[in-house]
Amino acid sequence: MKRTLIITAFSLAMSASSVFGQTIQSQHDHAGHNHAMPGMTQAREVTQAGPHGGSLKQTGNLQIETIVSQGGLQMFVYDRAGQPVSVDQGRGAVSVRVEGNAKRYRYDLLPDGKGALTAPVNLSQLAGRQIDVDIQLVGMKASGGNTVSFNEVATVPASEQQLAAAAIARQKICPVSGKPLGSMGDPVAVDVNGQKLYVCCAGCVDAVKSDPAKYAAGRPQITVTTATQADAAAIAAQKVCPVMDEPLGGMGTPVKVMVGDKPIYLCCKGCIKKIQAEPAKYLAMVYGNGTQNSAQPAATTIAKITVSTSTQADAAAIAAQKVCPVMDEPLGGMGTPIKVMVGDKPIYLCCKGCIKKIQAEPAKYLAMVYGSGNQASVPAGTEQVREGIFKVVSADAPFIAAQKKCPVMDEPLDAMGGPYKVNAAGKAIYICCPGCAKKIAAEPKKYLAILEQQGINAPVIR
Repeated sequence: MKRTLIITAFSLAMSASSVFGQTIQSQHDHAGHNHAMPGMTQAREVTQAGPHGGSLKQTGNLQIETIVSQGGLQMFVYDRAGQPVSVDQGRGAVSVRVEGNAKRYRYDLLPDGKGALTAPVNLSQLAGRQIDVDIQLVGMKASGGNTVSFNEVATVPASEQQLAAAAIARQKICPVSGKPLGSMGDPVAVDVNGQKLYVCCAGCVDAVKSDPAKYAAGRPQITVTTATQADAAAIAAQKVCPVMDEPLGGMGTPVKVMVGDKPIYLCCKGCIKKIQAEPAKYLAMVYGNGTQNSAQPAATTIAKITVSTSTQADAAAIAAQKVCPVMDEPLGGMGTPIKVMVGDKPIYLCCKGCIKKIQAEPAKYLAMVYGSGNQASVPAGTEQVREGIFKVVSADAPFIAAQKKCPVMDEPLDAMGGPYKVNAAGKAIYICCPGCAKKIAAEPKKYLAILEQQGINAPVIR
């Protein structure tokens, strides 16, 4: 039971967004600074491939093969002639550090009944990440009773599914249709000159096979023209340039950019480079999840936001809100306040120039304005991953979107397996990993203040 708890804690503490394609970096070099103590034998830093595909090192009269997998670590022991040595009486320990993290985690190595010493631990969340492992083995008769000590630097291998998911995440969009991969169901893999290319659906497979050179880059073909009268309806539907957020037609005839089979209209030629650099980003801005008709841009969240001038009926609400959440200026200081309805909730602004901010990040400004009310409260949580650290629920979503980054690590909230929720003086703070909870618990006001400096009012925990 104790081992299980330790392993679970390790898995949670070290969970991170998978990083693929990284290469194993150079092994730690002990040459010139021998750490061996009396009664301790260290491995020579000569690495070969072992019989099981692991890393094989020689130490004294023994050769030791280390295997790192998503299921943990294994050690096979051989004599100088390469014959297996029994480890039934052996024991050991490993100390693991993940790249970018100074903390080390210790696990026991015990006989697994299959000829190896094993430390079973779930490393799947570290696929593609490099780990540094210090290893000590005892009870090896062939070592003359000495403790065997050595170091390994390895990369946790990725599964086929993880490699495919990473490739899809890098490619992002179908090179044929321009639709986001995943918007039409599971992406379909197509072999192009020995490399896997992903398309949004089976209907795009033939196009790639008929002209593989055209689609080999994995990006949709982008062509640029000037819009014509035939584009008028689509321009009216899109309304604004997704790059500059300016009305289409305000800077001359709109520019038409075809990304695959989807048009994006721009205010000027200067915006073309942005589309070419990040086509998936702007396709998503114009077409949402990619399920709409290719000729008509999707309705965006802006359609759910209405703008008007406040009236006398809003006087009490304006007095309660006091300041503009965008500029932090007194309402009324720049003329009659602007009333923006986000769903059924009003936000009052000092001037029209602030409207775009609300349209871009409505959740953030709703949280700022309604932070002390019922609308900005969240449940404490019922499912703990550790004491005082809770899994998030759907009610947390708008506040996670507003906060974006962990105030402890300044990392995206999903960068290390999060987000998680903790109670900071009665308010919810979202963190990237369980390891940040201690910092919040020690200085809750400090981290609430950091969020306030960023314009984020943490929701009350009810």
